[in-house]
Order: sequence, then structure tokens, then C-alpha cells
Amino acid sequence: MTNEFLAFAPISTAADMPVADPAAALLDEMMARLGVDGLSAAIADPGLLALVDQHAAAVRDALLDADRDADAAGLAAYATSIVAAARRGGRAVPAIGEAPVRPADWMAAEWYLLRLLGVCALAEALDVLP
Repeated sequence: MTNEFLAFAPISTAADMPVADPAAALLDEMMARLGVDGLSAAIADPGLLALVDQHAAAVRDALLDADRDADAAGLAAYATSIVAAARRGGRAVPAIGEAPVRPADWMAAEWYLLRLLGVCALAEALDVLP
């Protein structure tokens, strides 16, 4: 027997996100943590943009395979599962204002950061950010 909530460790505590839509707030936080820097780097580098697009497509496919909607709730659940797995592996998601990767190094960023960047790209494209 499994419990899907065990895999979804929040990035922030509920007290940190007193908003009407916690999923959208989580995505907004993820954008602040790495999406802005990563997507800016991707816009400047066509190869990185293609890599981010591949990760975004993989996120979309994973949601489809899990019968989840590509909406704020689905993207937030997917992102929190990636964060939880990264933390279990001893990796950290950068704090807001802490650059996870230098702009020139995004192509060599760890897989989980690129996958989370794919989540941010989808959140932006689907207009689910607050």
C-alpha cells in the first residue's frame, strides 16, 4: 500500500504560503528559486532552451501517464515529488536569491534542476502562476 502524499514534501511550510491557491504559490516559489535564472539562461542559449523543452515535454508526458491534469495542482505535485527525491539523494533546492547554477553552466546542471526548470517553463506556458 502506498500513500502519494509521502512523496510530496513541500518546498515551504503551509505557514509560508498563506494564499488561496497553495499549488500556484508553490510554483511561484519554484520560479523564484530557479525558474527566473534558468529560463533567462535558456532564452540566451538555444541548446539549453531545447533541453528545457525536452524536460517540459517529459513532465507533460508524466502527468498524462499518471492521469493528472497539466494545471497548477498537477505541476506542483510533480515538482514536490522531484524536490523530495532530490532531498532524499542529498541534493538541495536553492533558496530564493541563491543562484543554483552560474548562467554559463546551466547546460551541465544536475538532472533534477533541469526537470524543475521544465516544470517552471510549463507553468509559464500554461499561465498557472499567480
